[in-house]
Amino acid sequence: MSGPTPQNDNPMDDKIFYTTVFISLLIAIIIVFFVVSIVLYHRRYIQLQRERIVAEITILENERKRIAADLHDSIGPLLSTIKLNLHSIGVTDPQDKLLIDRSSGYIDEVIRGLRQISHNLLPATLERKGLTEALREFIRQLSAKESLEIKFNTSGQINIPPEKEIHVFRIIQEIAHNTLKHAKATQLQIVLTRESGFFLVLVKENGIGFDVKKARMESSGLGMKSLAIRTDILNGSLSIDSTPGQGTNYFVKIPAG
Repeated sequence: MSGPTPQNDNPMDDKIFYTTVFISLLIAIIIVFFVVSIVLYHRRYIQLQRERIVAEITILENERKRIAADLHDSIGPLLSTIKLNLHSIGVTDPQDKLLIDRSSGYIDEVIRGLRQISHNLLPATLERKGLTEALREFIRQLSAKESLEIKFNTSGQINIPPEKEIHVFRIIQEIAHNTLKHAKATQLQIVLTRESGFFLVLVKENGIGFDVKKARMESSGLGMKSLAIRTDILNGSLSIDSTPGQGTNYFVKIPAG
């Protein structure tokens, strides 16, 4: 006949067991705490970086607007007044008249240069006629100076709110300038359309291409970052598809609402 099953009544074994469980739980809690802290710190760091770049972009746009207004409203009229006063001087000597005419021509060149700078800082057409016409004007001016074939097409109703137009314009402007500066492209195609509740910006160039991931990691300027941040400000998405030697495609998707 079997006797009763022996039981472990050693309190020392129980103490060791519970101590081990407690230490294991404590270590697990500490590990989870550090992991969560690192994740939160990383998210906060990314958020601070984003806020910093947004602030830089905002300051940049405000400064562009201020300088453009100063050039257009103050310096431009002042130069025109100087030119008018110059021509009001009565001279009889042919050499003096030639000097005044030459000086007047220089003033005209300065005025044209200031108008171009003012337009580059803040296109007046963007406020007067909207995004599509501002882009057409930008492309005309770019094509006149650069050996780059640019095609621009639109479809759908492009009625982007005015406060968002400047960001779409700058995105396309930045891509065009990057193409001229780095891509060695001969053709650039820009499409602005509206489909299924979204504004779509598609830009394709046939340049040398680049490593997108590497460019994003190594970029120290506002160029690549501003594309992403401006798209983020518009609650949109940005996709860049590029392979070295095979050109680059940019795709921006912006909610129409």
